[in-house]
Amino acid sequence: MTLDALGGLRADLAGDALAYRPLPPLAPDSPALRFLPRRIRPYAGRLPHAAVGFLALVTFLLGFENAGGSGPVAFVSCLTPVAAVLLTLIRPASAFWLSIGSTPFVAYLSGYDGWPWAPNSFAAHLFVMVIVALRTGPRAAAWMWVITAAYAAFTSFFLGMSSGYGSNGAEMLFFSALFLLVIAVVQIRRQADREVTAQQTVTAVERSRRTLLEERTTIARELHDVVAHHMSVVAIQAEAAPYRVENPPPELEQAFRTIRENAVAALTELRRILGVVRAEDYEAPDAPQPTLADLHGLVDNVREAGLDVSMAVTGAVRELPQGVELSAYRIVQEALSNVLRHAPGADAKVEVSHVLGGLGLRIANGPARGLVKPTRHPAAAAEGGPRPPLSTGAGHGITGMRERVTMLGGEMTDGPTDDGGYEVAVFVPVQREGADQ
Repeated sequence: MTLDALGGLRADLAGDALAYRPLPPLAPDSPALRFLPRRIRPYAGRLPHAAVGFLALVTFLLGFENAGGSGPVAFVSCLTPVAAVLLTLIRPASAFWLSIGSTPFVAYLSGYDGWPWAPNSFAAHLFVMVIVALRTGPRAAAWMWVITAAYAAFTSFFLGMSSGYGSNGAEMLFFSALFLLVIAVVQIRRQADREVTAQQTVTAVERSRRTLLEERTTIARELHDVVAHHMSVVAIQAEAAPYRVENPPPELEQAFRTIRENAVAALTELRRILGVVRAEDYEAPDAPQPTLADLHGLVDNVREAGLDVSMAVTGAVRELPQGVELSAYRIVQEALSNVLRHAPGADAKVEVSHVLGGLGLRIANGPARGLVKPTRHPAAAAEGGPRPPLSTGAGHGITGMRERVTMLGGEMTDGPTDDGGYEVAVFVPVQREGADQ
């Protein structure tokens, strides 16, 4: 502990006593300039330098008033404390040592009978400690006070007893402790605020990363059913294929047997992976994963929730890969859920475009106009059977949509519209069957 304390003294005041550290100007957005009108803040960067100059002027006037004569001696006793104050602008540690080291000489040369600080030295030492504490930190402030206290005690008990002079060390220690304590509290609070801000930034990054992983896990769980279905079909067809050929050669039977074994092994691994990414409260869906054909039911369900939504399908409708259809359905589902949450009373439009190169989606809504109607549970929907829920995701909205589009190699744009609404546009490339043949 003692070595650490001495190390702090060496680092703050002794080791870099001659270090050149010019006081930088304040930035226009600095909290210290908030009290100034905004238009003059860019020109107020040198305000701290002007404040130090003002304190040096006060020190000079105190020294000039109590010079006790004229000539070189009075000149030195008057300007030495001023030099210590001004030195804080470029070498703060050196300024402290100059201030406390010149104290007895200034008091002696000025003929002041109150040891150890003459009036100008008293003010200068307070100014120097305050400025150095502001430029360094609480640890340096504590060391300056301790050194000042040791010096005051030495002069009070030894020099004061031999010379008979009174001591103003108690006043110095009281006022310096008061100022330095206030500065230390402010600096510690600012440091705590910076640490909290940094921690909040790290937390936000971690939260964003966790959200991304959750969305990817949700997508993996949903696509498991699609992939498992295809692998099951492969296994069944591989098992039945030899019976469709009369007297198949043994090599063909062995090939189909190998295909089936690989398909079954892949299914087993898929189930094992699903067990890893499955949440504790996850329940496997009873119904097949939704496709674009289920969008009409989704739109009807959203209308029941109070959203005026229309849907348009253009182009030659064709069957797309199941992963594409599932992701397209989830994107529309999440986009409409966002409209219900963030734009109550707005009207929305869903456009599904089947083009030669892929699938286009556009979900746009107008500005919010009021409160939505209470959402009806799918089981209580009007006669038409149960309808799909509005959203089964984690409520991560745009992040989940973007992840699905990226997975399919597509493009997505989103943002506010000119009328105050919001728009999500997606294009997913889909290769036509036989295009690579």
